[in-house]
Amino acid sequence: MKSCSLDPVPTFVIREAVDVLLPYIACMVNASLCQGTVPASQKHAIITPLIKKQDLDVTDMANFRPVSNLTFISKVIMRAATEQLNEYLNAEDLLLRNQSAYRKRHSTETVMIQVLSDALMAADRQQVTLLGLLDLSAAFDCVDHTLLLQRLALQYGLADGVLQWTRSFVSCRTQQVLYDGQLSSVQPLQFGVPQGSVLGPLLFVMYTAELHQVVSSHGLNLHQYANDCQVYLSTFVGDAPDAVERFSRCLVDVEDWMSTSRLRLNPTKTQVMWLSSKHQFSKITIQDVPIISSMAHAMDTSRDLGVMVDSRLTMADQVAAICRGAYYQLRQLHSVARSLSPKAAKTVV
Repeated sequence: MKSCSLDPVPTFVIREAVDVLLPYIACMVNASLCQGTVPASQKHAIITPLIKKQDLDVTDMANFRPVSNLTFISKVIMRAATEQLNEYLNAEDLLLRNQSAYRKRHSTETVMIQVLSDALMAADRQQVTLLGLLDLSAAFDCVDHTLLLQRLALQYGLADGVLQWTRSFVSCRTQQVLYDGQLSSVQPLQFGVPQGSVLGPLLFVMYTAELHQVVSSHGLNLHQYANDCQVYLSTFVGDAPDAVERFSRCLVDVEDWMSTSRLRLNPTKTQVMWLSSKHQFSKITIQDVPIISSMAHAMDTSRDLGVMVDSRLTMADQVAAICRGAYYQLRQLHSVARSLSPKAAKTVV
């Protein structure tokens, strides 16, 4: 775990003395879970703004991700709560099949394999796939605590001490922003879950579970990794206009659901792509897709969860990107190879 300026001692000191401190840490964690409360001192965060992509405009605050730096004890408590919550969700089979975030044996790779596999199988049937990469604005920061607690109780059966502890965890939180070495004043939080914690994203996953019902009611597929949403459907080229209309109607209902959940779909940053074989792609005539109040032009290439996806499903851009990165690293290693011993250099050159 990373150190936090709120901790009285650095994390590495706690690690070195963990044998002595472990009984006391366990006692604090157990007291929090058993009493259904999180101490106020453990609900304060230092926010470090991190640029989402290196090529984005640093003067636009929307291009930064607010990552919460939390105290050591609060992270230990959250990890214990997350482990118990995950164990319950898995035992009762309450996690959605098409949500790959924060689940054992699931990752962003799971999402990409599923989406690309569906698109390739559709291409084998001479079909094309319309894929939408939805952009949610400040998703983690917009979670409504009252709605969250209601959904945890009604959809997941959480009650009594568990629900009381969760209510304590999300309520009465405070934060300060650290930028350019300066701390802002302390601000209370009325909405949201901590981004950068292990429990916050899991609560967000449970908060947005109903979204799958909205998408499936239109006959479309949805696969998520936390707030990264891939909505798609496959169709024959001749039925592409109908597919675009169904896609647009689905996004209208998705936007309505998000509004009632105090989330916001950003149509101007939502991307769309046609995925198909080269032969079928040449037959597609619709390149502009209506998204709520705007129009999105179908892209030839887009980055989805770190993978460069191209419309013709060749993965050529992804292979080229990996080769460029590998070549850069090899050049860096080559410059220091002369300073290494012969044995070490054998694995470098």
